[in-house]
Amino acid sequence: MKCPIDGTALVIAERSGVEIDYCPQCRGVWLDRGELDKIIDRSAAQTPPPPPPPSQPQARGYEDRGYDPGYSGKKKKRGGFLEDLFDF
Repeated sequence: MKCPIDGTALVIAERSGVEIDYCPQCRGVWLDRGELDKIIDRSAAQTPPPPPPPSQPQARGYEDRGYDPGYSGKKKKRGGFLEDLFDF
C-alpha cells in the first residue's frame, strides 16, 4: 500500500499487539477499522490508576510561614525626630 500523502510505500509495524501502517517519509500513521480501539483498550489496561489524593493537608510549622515570635502584629507608629535620637 502507498502513503496517500507522498506515495511512499507504507511499512507495517506492531504496537501493543496491533499491526499499524506508517509512512517512514512523512511519519503518518494509518489504522484499519477497530485498531485504534484495540490500542486504547490495551494501553488503558497497562497504565496503573492514579494515586489517591491526600486525605488531609499536611500541617505546617511556624518555620514554614516565617513566624517571628517577636512580631506583635501591630504596625509601628512613625515617631518624631526625638525618637530617632532616643530609644523610647
